[in-house]
Amino acid sequence: MDSNNIPSPRTQLLLPVSFKKNYSRENSKGNLRNISLSGAFLEHEESGLKPNDKLVVFFEVAGRERKIQATVVWANSVGCGLKFMPVNNRDVQIVDDLIYFVEAQRSDRRDVLDKILKKVG
Repeated sequence: MDSNNIPSPRTQLLLPVSFKKNYSRENSKGNLRNISLSGAFLEHEESGLKPNDKLVVFFEVAGRERKIQATVVWANSVGCGLKFMPVNNRDVQIVDDLIYFVEAQRSDRRDVLDKILKKVG
């Protein structure tokens, strides 16, 4: 099997985002539900998205607004699959930082829960 067709590992999250088609002036709202270095699942109520639409996705990480270019790969009534289209290494780093931020928060919560369970036990 071609390694380019193997999906990247996904990190589950619930991150509010806004997005717009490249040629649009209006932003729509949605949530990223999972993410990898190569793409994400965007949950939204925008009915007009279809494969090959180009989007700009805006989100906030650690108090800073970020944006990333993406292309819609598939769409259904719940949302769409996005493929990130990084313009430069900074764009790749933005996605990597977001994944790290989400996983670090989970690790912190697990550590707190483990400490609570050890005290109770």
